[in-house]
Amino acid sequence: MDKKDIRKSINNFYDEIAEDEKKVTGDIDKLNESLGYSKEDLKDIPKEAQLGLGCGNPKELGKPRPGEFVADLGSGRGMDVFLAAKSVGDTGHVIGIDNNYKMLEKARDIVNKKEFKNVEFRLGEIEYIPIKDNYLDLIMSNCVINLSTDKKQVYRDIYRILKSGGRMSLSDIVLKKDLPNDIKESPNVHGT
Repeated sequence: MDKKDIRKSINNFYDEIAEDEKKVTGDIDKLNESLGYSKEDLKDIPKEAQLGLGCGNPKELGKPRPGEFVADLGSGRGMDVFLAAKSVGDTGHVIGIDNNYKMLEKARDIVNKKEFKNVEFRLGEIEYIPIKDNYLDLIMSNCVINLSTDKKQVYRDIYRILKSGGRMSLSDIVLKKDLPNDIKESPNVHGT
């Protein structure tokens, strides 16, 4: 499968979830707690932003501070963005980056309904992040870099947008051994 087909398959998968969150099954709170989110964290995140699609809690590891500028790669509906927004406060700013327009529409609706003032969402690919050089104190990502077809470029761009002394907090999946070909060639294998 070529890179273009991989990207299309991933985008189609997230389009379906953006349009119908019933495709995400199970107890979302229980799932999110198992990934490291506290009950207090979950109270601070709008319910409609919680889809249970991550694999950890990058905010907990990155510890955004008041006044910091933060971005979340692959932000989806903004779960980690909204959580970080509370930490950075009114003097900070959090940018969600996602390449799925339908997810961004939902995230922007939440921003407007809940009147978040220190949050924005931008359409973009994580390989070419739409943020200027040396801008961020912290970059977070929750189970998204593994979806990239050019991981080296993702890290080059992360380093480009981080300030000197900036931090990364990444929660992701890595392989310990090679996958069988039937799994590698199937775009519809989403873990079980």
